[in-house]
Amino acid sequence: MPKDLADFDTLRPRTLTMRRPDSTDGAAVWELVRQCKPLDENSMYCNLVQAEHFADTCVVAEMDGEVVGWISGHMIPNKNALFVWQVAVSPKARGLGLGRRMLEHLTARDICAEATCLNTTITKDNEASWALFRSFAREIGGKLSDRAHYTRDTHFDGKHATEHMVTITLSQSATAQTAQAA
Repeated sequence: MPKDLADFDTLRPRTLTMRRPDSTDGAAVWELVRQCKPLDENSMYCNLVQAEHFADTCVVAEMDGEVVGWISGHMIPNKNALFVWQVAVSPKARGLGLGRRMLEHLTARDICAEATCLNTTITKDNEASWALFRSFAREIGGKLSDRAHYTRDTHFDGKHATEHMVTITLSQSATAQTAQAA
């Protein structure tokens, strides 16, 4: 086979889609999260339930039919706030801005229309997550703030680093712009 034909597969554009998950995505999501250190691994059953019960506030990204991105989240009861639990991007899809694109996709959904802020927790040493959420805040013109929330000693019995609650303001005009771009 000529070299230029052998390289064709690596040069062709890849198809990237973002969608709501379903229960059949649970195993692929679980495997993706396992590849994305330092994310905490949940049980496969947990990811299956998230994909089924919280599909409206979760995102699966596929590249050529393979799960390469995942966001789990939920609307916080009795608040106009979206909580993002985990963002996972496969090594195969890094450098594409996929994490930010999935956040934009999620916040543009109707279920998030009343959300005035996005919350997530991040340990101080998780530089990739800090960069993602700062980039997202800049992109939408939101204000980012943080404070210690789940502390090492009080909540984790000394076995896990303190999680900082990150809050990003979501203006209605920013989410409308994001919806138009999605």
